Amino acid sequence: MKRTRVVLAALLVAVMLLMALGPATASAAGPAYPCGGYHVVCPGETLTRIAWRYGTTVQAIAALNGITNPNRIYAGQVLRIPCRGWRPWPRPHPTCHIVRWGETLFSIARMYGTSVWAIARANHICNINYIRAGQCLIIP
Repeated sequence: MKRTRVVLAALLVAVMLLMALGPATASAAGPAYPCGGYHVVCPGETLTRIAWRYGTTVQAIAALNGITNPNRIYAGQVLRIPCRGWRPWPRPHPTCHIVRWGETLFSIARMYGTSVWAIARANHICNINYIRAGQCLIIP
C-alpha cells in the first residue's frame, strides 16, 4: 500500500513536470517556447517577424533549419528556434550583397536580418531611398 502511494506520487510529479515543460502560449512580451523550441509558420508570417518574436536573427533560424532563401517559407512549415544569441558560425568579414533591380534597402535589410540604418552606415549612404542595381552593399 505504501509502495503504491510512492509510485502514484512519482507519477503525479512526472505528469506535472511534463505539463510545465509543454509548449506555452504566445505572448507579446517574449518567446513562446524555451530555448531550442519549435515554431509552426502561420499564413502571412515572415522569417524576420519570427526571428524578432523569439529574440534571434533571421540568419540563425535559416542556418539551423537549412533554409537557403529566407524569403521562401510556407505556412505549416516547422522551424527549429535557436537559443538567444546563437550564432551559426563566426563571420570575420562582412557580407557583400549585389543589388538587383527592384530591391530596396528595406528588403535587403529584411533578407539579412539587419536594419536599414546599419547597412546605410556601413556603406556611407546618405539617402536610403537611392541605391542602384549592380551596387555592392556591405552587410554588417
